[in-house]
Amino acid sequence: MRRPVVGVIGNAHRIENRFTVQMVGERNLRAVADVAGALPLMFAGAPEITDIGALLDVVDGVVLTGARANVHPTRFGTEPDPKHEPYDIERDDLALVADRGPCVARGVPLFGICRGLQEMNVAFGGSLHPEIREIPGRMNHRMPRLENGEIHPDHKVIFADRHEVTLVPGGAFAILLGCETIRVNSLHGQGILELGKRVVVEGVAEDGTIEAIRIADAPGFALGVQWHAEYDPQRNPINRKLFQAFGAALVAHQQQQKL
Repeated sequence: MRRPVVGVIGNAHRIENRFTVQMVGERNLRAVADVAGALPLMFAGAPEITDIGALLDVVDGVVLTGARANVHPTRFGTEPDPKHEPYDIERDDLALVADRGPCVARGVPLFGICRGLQEMNVAFGGSLHPEIREIPGRMNHRMPRLENGEIHPDHKVIFADRHEVTLVPGGAFAILLGCETIRVNSLHGQGILELGKRVVVEGVAEDGTIEAIRIADAPGFALGVQWHAEYDPQRNPINRKLFQAFGAALVAHQQQQKL
């Protein structure tokens, strides 16, 4: 059997404020390769050059990665605000269609990370809050910064476990991870406000922020996490189990396609 292939969505960036490129963080690619045991294949987060149906014919799974850009508020009926930029409209166009339609419906394993979780929720009719920390009682989920406001230079500090997540007893995540409480990193401003129609909560942070979801009645792996699970899954036991489970789902889907 050939090595499973995983489509990893790209994000729009501008280099030197002149060159438009599609990029994927290398940690996502290495997590897929090293832990899920698959071949990562970046695809452009742009619908005019990416035929999602054709893509799903050649991949065994999809990873919707985290990103600097937020899902555009008009996707869930809210007015945009410049302070919540940047946005990636073309990625929205592609990812929201992929989630809601062919990917889940065809049973192609889907793993959403950070923005990916948010896209999964919006795709099924849910909404997001652009700045979770502004809701009374919520903590600041954004990445750590220095006193002068600059992003902390040490990745070990940025990606350190910062809060607990309580998993639903007997739920998909609790079974997969073998426990009901975990600790995770936190690098996001936007988060789930109202749940989509088929979105099931699998884990919440101590302040009530939704951190883990699954898509109900999905014929295949369809899970999302708000934390950055791509960070060090080679050693982090929680993130390793998630990517290993995703890898097992890839193989299962690959075998089913041969029947």
